[in-house]
Amino acid sequence: MNSSVSVPTIDTKKWYLIDAKEKTLGRLATVIATIVSGRHKSTYLPNINCGDNVIVINVDLVKVTGKKSTQKVYRRHSGRPGGLKTETFEELQQRIPARILEKAVKGMLPKGALGRDMYRNLKVYKGEDHPHAAQNPEVLI
Repeated sequence: MNSSVSVPTIDTKKWYLIDAKEKTLGRLATVIATIVSGRHKSTYLPNINCGDNVIVINVDLVKVTGKKSTQKVYRRHSGRPGGLKTETFEELQQRIPARILEKAVKGMLPKGALGRDMYRNLKVYKGEDHPHAAQNPEVLI
């Protein structure tokens, strides 16, 4: 018997470079989440990590609209009683600007082992420099 069931092959992963300078946080995060999860490909399967790698530079220059810079609050908890820490968008952007975009994209990915695997395809850097020049990333935005 010759069963000709076509199984889509997973192509080699591409590398994309995105400059976050003066881009809106949410709109940028949706584009990145789409690429990292592989939903932009015709061979997309929801149970396989077929997404591409994304390098984001200048994440310290990302912006938000309205009053979100002073009103948006990021929370983290140490696990100890009374261990809740809160900080605004401005405070977190001065301290660890990469965490803002990482949290936005991670919230848009599937929860569980597959989402954690997809999240590894995201590389976020504060300035212009990144150590992935050998991968010849394609400039996307």
